[in-house]
Amino acid sequence: MEIKIDFTKSAQENANDYYSRAKRLIQKRAGAEKAIKDLEKKLKVEESKEKEQKKRIMKVVKREWYEAFRWFFTSNNMMVIGGRDAHQNELLNSKHFGEKDLFLHANIFGAPVTILKDGVDIPAEIKEEAAQFAASYSSAWEEGLRSIDVYAMRRNQVSKSSEKGSLGTGSFLLKGERDWYRNIELSLVMFIKDDRLNTVPSKTFAKFDGMGKHVILSQGDLKKSDAGKKIAAYFQLDDLDNIIRQLPTGSFSLKME
Repeated sequence: MEIKIDFTKSAQENANDYYSRAKRLIQKRAGAEKAIKDLEKKLKVEESKEKEQKKRIMKVVKREWYEAFRWFFTSNNMMVIGGRDAHQNELLNSKHFGEKDLFLHANIFGAPVTILKDGVDIPAEIKEEAAQFAASYSSAWEEGLRSIDVYAMRRNQVSKSSEKGSLGTGSFLLKGERDWYRNIELSLVMFIKDDRLNTVPSKTFAKFDGMGKHVILSQGDLKKSDAGKKIAAYFQLDDLDNIIRQLPTGSFSLKME
């Protein structure tokens, strides 16, 4: 280390100069360290803001009309909608059930009307996706049944009137032969696509490629509210109500992948 001495000054004066310089360097170093710490804090704040912004994205996405119901799109992008209650079942039958659509219903009391749009003349495997959706949102989930039969019918087989008059809310007169889908497993998968939380039958999800993070839903001991909170934390979402709305009635087991 090279030390320069000013011979016009005494040894004590030279020592004082070097002490002052060293003190200034120490102060500069402390200032630099403080600046680095402040910068690190700002970066953490910005990262936190970015995460919060991602959470908010799920709230600002425009809701489509079908999101008032239970819904999903099959692996070949066909729409399936289901009723949340008896009044929605009525609405689906009267307003959203066309001649080319397929009516599906789990073979149990307490199941949603499920409509597969343009679903009459399509492959059976796509109809099975809609059948699994109808099964999973039926009361079979809450009753702990692992599988259930689902039947399908056409528009001209489903009516609101009988010889005794009009049927009550959520009740329908079914005529003719039914197409059956036997022992349909109750299983759903949640994932995010196009800034939306999607819930689809496992049969549908199995045909997707590269969907990233997802949660497999099956029956278990976890309460609906607790399941919703775990899913919200996993996807870093703050719209818990939307998550709860997409869950069937009952308790859950979650597999997060």
